[in-house]
Amino acid sequence: MTDSEGPVSYPKSPTDALADSYVEDYCALDPIAATFFGVPGHEDELTDYSADGFAGRADLARRAVADLRAIDPADDRQRVANAAMVERLSTELDLFDAGDLSAELNTTASPMQSLRIVFDLMATETDDDWARIATRMSKLPGAFQSYADGLATAAADGRVSAQRQVRTCAEIAARWAGDDQAPPFFARMVEGSQTQGALRSDLDAAASAASEALRSFRGFLTDRLLPVAPVSDAVGAQRYGRWLRYFTGADLDLAETYEWGWSELARIVAEKEQVAEQIAPGAGLASAIAVLDDDPARILHGRDELTRWLQTTADDAVSALAGAHFDIPDQIRTIEGKISPTSGEGIYYTAPSEDFARPGRMWWSLPEGVEEFTTWREKTTVYHEGVPGHHLQIAQTVYRADLLNRYQRLMLWSSGHGEGWALYAERLMAELGFLDDPGDRLGMLDAQGFRAARVVLDIGMHLELPIPGDTGFHEGEVWNRDIGLDFLRVHASMDDQMRQDELNRYLGWPGQAPSYKVGERVWLEARADAEARLGTAFDLREFHTAALNLGGLGLDLLRAELARL
Repeated sequence: MTDSEGPVSYPKSPTDALADSYVEDYCALDPIAATFFGVPGHEDELTDYSADGFAGRADLARRAVADLRAIDPADDRQRVANAAMVERLSTELDLFDAGDLSAELNTTASPMQSLRIVFDLMATETDDDWARIATRMSKLPGAFQSYADGLATAAADGRVSAQRQVRTCAEIAARWAGDDQAPPFFARMVEGSQTQGALRSDLDAAASAASEALRSFRGFLTDRLLPVAPVSDAVGAQRYGRWLRYFTGADLDLAETYEWGWSELARIVAEKEQVAEQIAPGAGLASAIAVLDDDPARILHGRDELTRWLQTTADDAVSALAGAHFDIPDQIRTIEGKISPTSGEGIYYTAPSEDFARPGRMWWSLPEGVEEFTTWREKTTVYHEGVPGHHLQIAQTVYRADLLNRYQRLMLWSSGHGEGWALYAERLMAELGFLDDPGDRLGMLDAQGFRAARVVLDIGMHLELPIPGDTGFHEGEVWNRDIGLDFLRVHASMDDQMRQDELNRYLGWPGQAPSYKVGERVWLEARADAEARLGTAFDLREFHTAALNLGGLGLDLLRAELARL
C-alpha cells in the first residue's frame, strides 16, 4: 500500500506501530528535530530546551522503552527493530537521568547550533515558505530563553560545560548576531528572500529580534554561566563513558581502544610515508604535502568553483557506483553540495525529507576569508559525505519503507554506525580504484590518520591518561589541551586555527570523535568475518545491501546482526 510514509510491504507489527507513533509524538515535542527528519507540519515551531522540555521528551522515551520490552517480536525483522529502538532510547535516557542532556553546550553540536542550522533546511521558494520562516524566526527569543533557563537549572545542580566551551559559544553567538563587524546571520538570510510589503516587514522584525536574542544569550553565557563553569576541560571517566556509549552503541574497553588507537595511527603514518615517496621521492611527507598544495591542477579558486567541483564529484560517484557496486534507487540519486552560510560548523550531511522533496545535502562550513581549496584533501570527504558514504547510507534508509518502520528510517542513528560506515566508504573507494592518484590517496590516508589520532586524543584528554613511553611524543606526560594541540600539529595537515577549533570540538563533545574509527573497525571486522564464513559465496555488493538494510544500529547490535548475514 502507499500512504504518507511511502510504500510499506510488510504487515505492521506492534513494534512498528509503536515506532511510527513515537515519531509523531516526538516531532511534536521537538519541532527542530522534525525539520531535520523531514517530517512536515512543524515548520513554524521551535523546540523547548528548558528542563521541562527535556523531561517531556524523556518521559516519552521511558514509556516507549517499557512498551517495547513488553512486546514479543514475531520474527527477525521485528526483533532487530525492537532491539535497536530500545538500545538507542535507553542510552538517551542514561544521559538525561545523569543530567547531561539539559546541560549540553558545546562549540559544535548543541541546541545553540540547532536553533541556527534548522533555518538552512527550510523551504524558501514561495511567500508561504517565507511566512513560515518569519513565524519560526520570531520565536527565537523564547527558544533561546528556554535554553538559557535549562542551562541555569542544570548549573544550579552543578552541571556546567567547561569555561572554554562557554566562552567560545558566547563568541559564536556574538558573531551570528553581527557584533564582530560581519552582517548578522538572520538579517542576511532575510535580505536574500526578495519579499516585499508586510511579509518583508515581518521578516525584518523577526531577524532583528533573533539578533537581539543572540546578544541576550551571549550575555547569559558570559555573565551567569561562565563564572560557575569549571576550568578543567576533561569530563572524567564516568561522564565520558556515558557519552561514548551513546555515540557508539557499544561497551568498549577504553584501555584497549586507547592502545589500539596508537597502533592504528602508527600503521597509517607508515602508509602515508610510502605514498609521499611517490609524490616527492626522498623529500618526506611534509614536502609531498607542499607539492600537492602548490599544484595548480589541484587548486580550486573561490567558493563557487568549490561548489561546482563538489557537485560534479558527487554526481560522478553516483553514476559510477549505481548498478555496478551498489543498488541505488532513483529517488536518492540526487545529492546537493552546499556551502554553509556560517563558518565554524565543520563539514556535515543533512538527510532528505521522507518524501524526497528536499534532497540529501553535503555542507562545507568554511573558515572566514578562505578562498582557495585543494582537491586532494576534499575528494575523500565527498565520498564520506556523499556516495557511498552518508548519503547512500542515510537516504537509502529513508527510502526503505518496505523494510524499516518510521523510527528506523528517520530517527535511528548511531554515530559509530554512521561515521564508521562513512570512513569505511572512503577506504572502499580507494579499494575500488577511485583514489589511485597518489595525491587523492594521500588525502584519504591523511583523513584516516586524523581520525585515528582523535581516538588517542579524545580518550587521553578526557580521562587525563599518561602518554605511552614508546610513542616518541611527550612520553610519560599526562594529556592536556596544550599537548593535544601539539599532537594535532603533528597529525593534522590544516592551519592552526582549524586545529584549535577541532580541539575545542573534542573537548566539548566527549566520545564523538573516536566513533569514526571505532565504527570503521567494526565494519571492517564484520566484512572480514563474512568473507571467512562464506568463502566463495561471499558477494560484496550483497553484503553492503543487507548491512545497510538493517538501519543505523548501535555497534554491539550491528556486530551481532552482521554475524548472521
